[in-house]
Amino acid sequence: MTATEQNRIVVVGTGPAGLAAALALAQIGEPVTLVGPDPRLDDTRTTALMRPAIEFLDRLGVGDAIRAISAPLVTMRIADGTNRLIRTPTVNFHASEIGEEFFGLNIPNAGLNEALGKAAAAEPRITWRRQFVSRWSTDTGRVEITLDNGDVVTADLAVAADGRKSKGREAAGITVHVKDFHQSALVLNFAHTRHHNFTSTELHTEHGPCTQVPLPGGFRSSLVWMMRSWDAERLMAVDDEELARRLEERQQSFLGRVTVEPGRQLYPLVSMLPNRFAARRIMIVGEAAHMFPPITAQGLNLGIRDVMDVVDVVRRFPDDPGSEAAMRAYDMQRRPDIVARTTAVSLINFSLLSSFLPVQMARGVTLNLLDAVPFLRGIFMREGMYPGSGFASLLPARTRRMAP
Repeated sequence: MTATEQNRIVVVGTGPAGLAAALALAQIGEPVTLVGPDPRLDDTRTTALMRPAIEFLDRLGVGDAIRAISAPLVTMRIADGTNRLIRTPTVNFHASEIGEEFFGLNIPNAGLNEALGKAAAAEPRITWRRQFVSRWSTDTGRVEITLDNGDVVTADLAVAADGRKSKGREAAGITVHVKDFHQSALVLNFAHTRHHNFTSTELHTEHGPCTQVPLPGGFRSSLVWMMRSWDAERLMAVDDEELARRLEERQQSFLGRVTVEPGRQLYPLVSMLPNRFAARRIMIVGEAAHMFPPITAQGLNLGIRDVMDVVDVVRRFPDDPGSEAAMRAYDMQRRPDIVARTTAVSLINFSLLSSFLPVQMARGVTLNLLDAVPFLRGIFMREGMYPGSGFASLLPARTRRMAP
């Protein structure tokens, strides 16, 4: 026998963005129905979260659990690994330059999912329906979500955190622009004989960055190696010993001898930008709202900011958080951040792939300035952690204190 539940807010999706959204809404006193299976604990990837996202997770009560399994990002380095005519200097960004102990933490996805899942299960304001969604509808003026057991969950507001192929986004009538970069990311963890000193190195190559991010202990790192899709498929097919040899060669042995760990994965890379971020009582967050190549560690950091803005809009529209006015408010708040970050990542990727000399010159000038001028490095570092904070640092101290 099927049943119908009427709710104020439903969150669909039990990845990090969905779990964080449910916890954050519950924290401001909203009863939340969370729909989705138990979070994945077999994901061997890692996620680099910057300080503002970590501080947000602290407020959700999962900060201590996450710190125990993470490695701090103390230094972030951009290095030129190309063979092009115009070479750029190695630029080091030290958190201490802007008065921080570290930029953020590199967190194993499985551990992040587990911590958020345990917190959501223990939160009394969250009712967790561990089913999949078979159908979305907005025909009645409310959101109706049919679960795979036949039950129907209705809500004034639905937060769709159901991934890149979001059915919630589709139900909202939100269209997307997708660009295929014809690149793939090879993702794995590896051991090395030299200590990483909690430094992440983004090695720029002609076909995309090869990015190493530190893991706890000092002698293990995670890797995201972007390259042409056909090259990635060939590299995916070689054995661990051969892959380790090629990785060590690519990195010019700066971490010593390399040992590739089991569990490598391959992800085709696309950019996806919706025409709206909310409609028909549905707000989209996380990969339902944005996708782009894994450059400059922006993905889940952007998703956490989606969640922050969902909470802000729900607070501002307590009578009806799914109203048309609330939809417009969320769209206006998220649009500048998402469009700016998507555009910036796409431009950085384009600057690496392009053999057009003026593009290479522009990239070289930019990195030379960042290397030579500490003031500009500071703006860049602050802006990378939280949008607007870098440019806000240009204001007089009294003005910054008065800013909302």
